[in-house]
Amino acid sequence: MTGDTAPILALDTVSKVFGRGDSAVYAARSVSFALRPGRTLALVGESGSGKTTAARLIMREYQPDAGQLLFRGQPIGSSPVSSLRAYRAAVQMVFQDPFASLNPAHTVRYHLERPLRLHRRDLTRQQRLTAIDELLARVKLDPALVAPKFPHELSGGQRQRISIARALAVSPEVIVADEPTSMLDVSVRLGILNLLNEMKRELGLALLYITHDVATARYVAEDIMVMYAGQIVEWGAMESVLGNPQHPYTRLLLSVVPDPDRRFDEIGDELGRVDQIRRQSAIAQPEIREIAPNHFLRPMPE
Repeated sequence: MTGDTAPILALDTVSKVFGRGDSAVYAARSVSFALRPGRTLALVGESGSGKTTAARLIMREYQPDAGQLLFRGQPIGSSPVSSLRAYRAAVQMVFQDPFASLNPAHTVRYHLERPLRLHRRDLTRQQRLTAIDELLARVKLDPALVAPKFPHELSGGQRQRISIARALAVSPEVIVADEPTSMLDVSVRLGILNLLNEMKRELGLALLYITHDVATARYVAEDIMVMYAGQIVEWGAMESVLGNPQHPYTRLLLSVVPDPDRRFDEIGDELGRVDQIRRQSAIAQPEIREIAPNHFLRPMPE
């Protein structure tokens, strides 16, 4: 992706393979992208396309089988323990499930104090408590009311706000948000999206927003990458890619987004070629074409 500022984090032709021989599955195939301060990159695609694998590579739950991760311009594959600790603090994740990501046996105060204990050992007990109040206020929750509660006493939207506050506790530079609204009621999704936008704007965070929902991606991100079968098939500036989608798989994704101003028979022929598009999009395609400034695709094989 293009941008005026240097990336904090970048994937450079990263691949991840599960299995061997004929049974090998490329969960990520030569994936490259960069995350820059104050910008959101949306990684979109259907379930199983490789989005979460990309997130786990960034979080270092997986090690790449090819390519490398760059943090502040430096490879992180063989970083010493001190550098790894700095990376863990700088790159935080907001998980999809706000119910499973919080330990039901501990209070909200415990969940927010733990990262402070691990990464901010210079803080006193009172300073940690003050920081917890500030974190809860930042995510629009009442500290006095929420801090002593257990996760089961909160709504799904409140729990996700706690997850965001926990990610912010160690002053990160990068947030990886993996489907952060998919398990929430529609009525509370907008509040979470607005909170993510506010974090990006006020704190200068680099945000990777992973989703299958093109509509929410458009709301929070400046750039977009469309992924299928572990491969990025089209990417670039949000309005360019969505306003002039060139890859059949991108058009297929857009065809299922509800649009009251579009008749079903105006969608195009992609819905009638779903299987063909999927088969051909899964074939490795090294060729890259530039469609417009900051708009690229890997053309589907004939």
